[in-house]
Amino acid sequence: MSSILIIEQILNGLQFGVMLFLMAAGLTLIFGVMGLINLAHGSLYMIGAFAAAAVAGVTGSFLLALIAALAAAALAGAIVEMVVIRRLYSAPHLDQVLATFALILIFSEGTRWLFGSFPLFLDIPDALSGPVTLPGGIEYPFYRLTLIGIGLAVAVGLWALIERTRLGIQIRAGENDREMIAALGVDISKLYTLVFALGAALAGLAGALVGAIQSVQVGMGEPVLILAFVVIVIGGIGSVRGALIGALLVGLTDTLGGVFLPELFKLFMENGAAQKTGSALASMGIYVLMGLVLIWRPTGLFGARA
Repeated sequence: MSSILIIEQILNGLQFGVMLFLMAAGLTLIFGVMGLINLAHGSLYMIGAFAAAAVAGVTGSFLLALIAALAAAALAGAIVEMVVIRRLYSAPHLDQVLATFALILIFSEGTRWLFGSFPLFLDIPDALSGPVTLPGGIEYPFYRLTLIGIGLAVAVGLWALIERTRLGIQIRAGENDREMIAALGVDISKLYTLVFALGAALAGLAGALVGAIQSVQVGMGEPVLILAFVVIVIGGIGSVRGALIGALLVGLTDTLGGVFLPELFKLFMENGAAQKTGSALASMGIYVLMGLVLIWRPTGLFGARA
């Protein structure tokens, strides 16, 4: 197996990982600050993708499509928080799960009603299309490299927001003691709405960016949501740094396992059986990774120790 293929698959894993980070970062903020299990986070990813595809189809501008995705997902998140989620903060987790599952059904049917059941397609902009030559003569899609750069830039910006700004101080304080910051004069309701909208915007951005390399369709957010939960369990609930490291580990494990395990099993069995067995084990790989991390550190890599 060539070194060029290995490097290409590592880059694919990084690209997948940073997109998972955009989902997981919003999810871990919402869960860490509010203590809320939000199963509808994948629907916000879908809303961002559909908003981007619709605006790009009308205007032809990929930049306007990204802005529309951020705005639509953030607005949907803010409305959901004020109308539904605000009533669930003190409710048992089962009530949160049932309510946010109902939101999945509402968003899915509403999107199908607006856009139909057929997938939409979002074209890669001309400026980002085509391959770029990396050191060693490796040709890799420029758009995928751009996704890696955007994801890492968002990670740095989110870290700076949380660690270096007044809003970040309030978010971290709200995670630790919401009653105290409310007593100090912070409007906890506005803070929660802002955090929820920020998390939704990150999910919408991920949906729009990924929508250019796969079809945009109803229900596209749920498989990604499952992986995002795996990411925050590995990284540690409430930790943005943990979300980034966990997302990269999951992305690399899933991508490299899907490519190299079938090749390994070809040494012992026929091509068809090797492909099936290797793909099945690769799908299990991320959950094996999660189990190993939890055995070593039950709160995740960067979660607070009990």
